[in-house]
Amino acid sequence: MGDESTISPKDRFLTVYGRKPVLEALADDGLRVDKVILADTARGPGAAEIQRAAKAAGVPVQRASAHRVKVLAGNGKQDQGVLADVVAPRMRALAAALADRRPPSRVLLLDGITTPANVGMILRTATAAGLDGVIVPRRGVAALDPLVVKASAGVAFRAPVLRCGSAREAAELLTEAGYGLFALGASARTTVFEVELPQRAAFVLGGETAGVGADVGELVTEWVSIPMPGDVESLNVSAAAAVLSFELVRRGR
Repeated sequence: MGDESTISPKDRFLTVYGRKPVLEALADDGLRVDKVILADTARGPGAAEIQRAAKAAGVPVQRASAHRVKVLAGNGKQDQGVLADVVAPRMRALAAALADRRPPSRVLLLDGITTPANVGMILRTATAAGLDGVIVPRRGVAALDPLVVKASAGVAFRAPVLRCGSAREAAELLTEAGYGLFALGASARTTVFEVELPQRAAFVLGGETAGVGADVGELVTEWVSIPMPGDVESLNVSAAAAVLSFELVRRGR
């Protein structure tokens, strides 16, 4: 996995699309933009402004068909004929992270979370809490696009994102690597505040409506809950992630 040629671009870059997000990325000294891709149909002052900004930042501009830009952006309505690949220095493949000499000890696994705002807020929270990784599968979870970046207030660019194909694949890799797999569930008797954790633990956060999928659930070591004495059925998944993340901070101190 160490060979750069074998690593998917989706494991190295966050792609932003649209004129304003691309210009903001080019203007941010804290970010490294790998390249800008401009549709060959893009003309006029907007395209010229992007080309000037890219030149000033020393970023190459590639031309592609409008269809190709739409495919790369994954959003045909809002790409405005331009996208940029922004280097995410802490993003890598989950398999590579697990093969490290010092693999991550505490990670979150997102399973079926499709709302970009939730994914962005979870990335911001987990990064703030100093977690070792947030596993964001390519399938079944909101794409890492400008909506996620906006919800994270830009933190998504430097979040410790770990990529894999699916949540099930991640669960299998984690289990094989000796991780305890803990899933949040409202009916679990053991709470996040009292569960005994092994040296390496992964915490599954399920989707907004369906929760943790059955294919991942069958690999779970233990289900845990967040105690709620008040008369509320459940928390938003990003709020639950915050409770969990900062309980891990408390334990670490």
